[in-house]
Amino acid sequence: MIGASASARDIAAAVRTKRVSAVEAVRAALHRIQANDAAVNGFTTVTADRALARAADIDRVIASGGDPGPLAGAPFAVKNLFDVKGLPTLAGSKINRDRTPATRDAALVERLEAAGAVLVGALNMDEYAYGFTTENSHYGPCRNPHDTTRLAGGSSGGSAVAVAAGLVPLTLGSDTNGSIRVPSSLCGIFGLKPTYGRLTRTGSYLFASSFDHLGPFARSVGDIAAAYDTMQGPDPEDPACSTPAADPVLPKLAEGAGGLRVAVADGWFRKGLSDEGQAAMAAVAGALGATRSVTIPEAQRARAAAFLITMAEGANLHLPDLKTRATDFDPMTRDRFLAGALVPAHWVLQAQRLRRWYRARVLELFQTVDVILAPATPVVAPPIGTEFFELDGERLPVRANMGLYTQPLSFIGLPILAVPVHRPGSLPIGVQVIAAPWREDLVLRVGAALEAAGVVSAPVAKAFADA
Repeated sequence: MIGASASARDIAAAVRTKRVSAVEAVRAALHRIQANDAAVNGFTTVTADRALARAADIDRVIASGGDPGPLAGAPFAVKNLFDVKGLPTLAGSKINRDRTPATRDAALVERLEAAGAVLVGALNMDEYAYGFTTENSHYGPCRNPHDTTRLAGGSSGGSAVAVAAGLVPLTLGSDTNGSIRVPSSLCGIFGLKPTYGRLTRTGSYLFASSFDHLGPFARSVGDIAAAYDTMQGPDPEDPACSTPAADPVLPKLAEGAGGLRVAVADGWFRKGLSDEGQAAMAAVAGALGATRSVTIPEAQRARAAAFLITMAEGANLHLPDLKTRATDFDPMTRDRFLAGALVPAHWVLQAQRLRRWYRARVLELFQTVDVILAPATPVVAPPIGTEFFELDGERLPVRANMGLYTQPLSFIGLPILAVPVHRPGSLPIGVQVIAAPWREDLVLRVGAALEAAGVVSAPVAKAFADA
């Protein structure tokens, strides 16, 4: 029996050596989903028949002496903005239920399955990926496996809770302004936002095209790296996919963080940070010997620019439905899109000018450092339904401000790994490990070194560990 804490690579190793069949591995995941998903509300669709048929195919390949792929039999699931053949691509909405079902899988689903992984379902999210909490009015809120009264974060909340609860070892999500890193932080798992353009987005429902990234969640850096390696590669169907030649990083994890120049972001990224966030930053920085600080210039203005561009791009995408089906949106999503539709063009133009200037200034920092550390979220997971939290004496709306530290980095396309810090008596919280474009190898090496040192980890939430 494959347990909740088994990694994707452990499952694949067991399947490839015939210690367990792919069908058995998939049945174990389906059993955990059936038994435990109601507590966290991660899945919107479970593709059991498809998964078992795919697993049986893998077992036949192995029986005939063929190579089933490096992730043979490892179950995974995807945020429901990824196309899954035969299903409407919901993107967390009510409106998309009426859309024609997808005729093929998203490109990243195809690439993972080509590597032997097995898709078991689609996952809950904020409507149209516009949010940081996954309190979805159509499909219900995702619940944090470490305390089911609390938020999972968003917009990829289902992707995070499915991994943190041990339902599956690997999921895919999207990150526009922090939608991988925020739920990774609140749910205490690893999440990778790759360089913009590194992984193809073909077959995914976009939110803000010039921001959107796709990436993996897992409970180990090794699983993140293994999934990332299988998903790399050019795609002529995605004009944003300008990736260089595939650069496998899994073999590089053993190189560790030795010799890398690591600095800590100060200024905006330290303002008002909660005690838990400060302790996490101190633990990670201390383990890496990071004594140097760097200032990322104009981060607050960068965040404002990110808001403006996101609003404008998202509103433009949804204008037809805003005109004809406004009452079918979540009211909060609808109101933000309507506000975006009214943003003056010259504001967006100025935001894009700042974006170009800001990207150049941030890239200059990587001439003297290799990796920068920053908090992933300002606080640990608030209770579901919380409207405001207090930070540095200021009362801030939860839905807009869980991305306080992720947004200024999102719209310039840097690779970032969220690493989880678990401290006794506290909920988990994450730290962002940031590198220059196309240097996913550096953030994953740092994450692996921290994991090996026991500073960061992603155990299955206690309530689900033995399920």
